[in-house]
Amino acid sequence: QVNDLITITGIKAFGYHGVFEHEAENGQDFFVDVELRVNLDKASESDELKDTVDYGAITDAVVSEITGERVQLIERLAGRIADRVLSEDARVKSVAITVHKPNAPVSAPVQDISVRIDRTR
Repeated sequence: QVNDLITITGIKAFGYHGVFEHEAENGQDFFVDVELRVNLDKASESDELKDTVDYGAITDAVVSEITGERVQLIERLAGRIADRVLSEDARVKSVAITVHKPNAPVSAPVQDISVRIDRTR
């Protein structure tokens, strides 16, 4: 089991995901947290970017999914992001993606609504 972890927290982008038509028209901010299980032994010794997962590229991939094709459910968005991250770098052994939708249209004030998807290679 790989115990090393790369975490990217609070990736923010504007998207049009949601069940309701006003969400598709107006859009809203989404926030994504990424946890990557990666063996970092080599990078921790070499100090070379090529020996680790490029978290700049991962961040760009997440933003691309948030700003991309509309989905109705953040569950679907989280799954698409997880699949994309796993395809970005074969060294990622597992990924946890949390999609936050703090402005979700619900009947009571909420601080946040989020969905977490865990995928293992």
